[in-house]
Amino acid sequence: MHALLFESVMKVFFRNIHLYLSLAAGIVIFCSCLTGTILVFEREINHTLHPQRYFVEASGHRMPLSQLTKAALKQVPKAKLASVMVFNDPLRTVEIGVIMPEKGKPEKGINKKSTEEKSHKAGDNKGKDVKKGGENKKPNTTLYVNPYTGKVIEQFGKKGSFLFSVEMFHRFLLAGKDSAGDMIVGISSLLFLFILITGVVLWWPKTKAVFIKRIKVKWDGNTKRLVHDLHLVTGFYTSVFLIVIVLTGLVMSFTWANKALFALTGSKLKEKDAKQPASTYSAGLKKLSADEALEGLNLQIKNAEYFTIRTPKDSVGTYSISVLPKGAFENTSDTYFIDQYNGRIVSTEKFVDKSTGQRVRSFIKPVHTGSVYGLPTKIISFIVCLLSLIFPVTGVIMWLNRIKKKDRKKSVIRRPKAAKEALAV
Repeated sequence: MHALLFESVMKVFFRNIHLYLSLAAGIVIFCSCLTGTILVFEREINHTLHPQRYFVEASGHRMPLSQLTKAALKQVPKAKLASVMVFNDPLRTVEIGVIMPEKGKPEKGINKKSTEEKSHKAGDNKGKDVKKGGENKKPNTTLYVNPYTGKVIEQFGKKGSFLFSVEMFHRFLLAGKDSAGDMIVGISSLLFLFILITGVVLWWPKTKAVFIKRIKVKWDGNTKRLVHDLHLVTGFYTSVFLIVIVLTGLVMSFTWANKALFALTGSKLKEKDAKQPASTYSAGLKKLSADEALEGLNLQIKNAEYFTIRTPKDSVGTYSISVLPKGAFENTSDTYFIDQYNGRIVSTEKFVDKSTGQRVRSFIKPVHTGSVYGLPTKIISFIVCLLSLIFPVTGVIMWLNRIKKKDRKKSVIRRPKAAKEALAV
């Protein structure tokens, strides 16, 4: 008796949590799932709508990288080189990340002489004494360049594009990073996790017969039954996937969730102010070209899906070359730091040598977006996001039906009372 009473009380408790959290976060969850269905195929959409941006006809030999970047930057005089991404696919364009001066903001100059003097006086390798200028900013524009001719096919700034707006809505409700919109999406994601867990608890069947009923939609039932079944059945098939998507989203949204990931894996977070690999400067030495910096990595580059080279940030900085081996998972690149004066490998960060926390963290975004195993997992992610749109709609309909039912019961109770009072008069 007590066990049944406790079970009944807990069921009401979980139902109320499920209901009120859903009412609080339902609209944001719906918007996140809707935009998520689009962002799953962001790369495919771009490649389909803008093939000229990403693909060229292979003709002859590729230009040396230094010559290619020089030719591209001549066509865009105000651009400052930040990075170059090169694909082994002969049909792909080279993507050059550049920093363009923002409209309405004066371009900040960089005192190279004072920077070098300070770095040399500090003992050549103390990067902390080097002043940081515009080169440290992230690229805000990509130049898509024909690797055979050096022609800039397109100069593209992601900001302002439709898919960028969809991404900003998905992540920050268009309010920007570290804004109220960012916090609302993060909190709604956290509430969604509790909604999913309480939903699984409420769905959990007691018998095999009930289980079979709850994994099938009764398509020939009345409207109420159909709405009820769609809510429960889609919940059964998508809840595990959605919990994974929500958890990965929380790690990307909240610092505490990211720290929790590293704590659970027994790993230390990489310090932001950690000492960076440095080049050894001597008077009279000249900076190597990108091609010269790549010479020691010919084997790795030959067997790569693509590689990205980032230019030194200052006079003691290094070339940073990230190489993604063929067949490797997204975000599992090996990074090599090359001395900008002698071409030696100063430091290496191989994916297999990273801590468990760092390796797991590398998979967070691919798992969240569904790109971890390519097209098959993207399709699964798309279907899950699409089905999850049913939850808020069917949930609201069920809630409204329940309110109407309660109102009808109240009106039935009031009628006999009114009749008795009339007879008494």
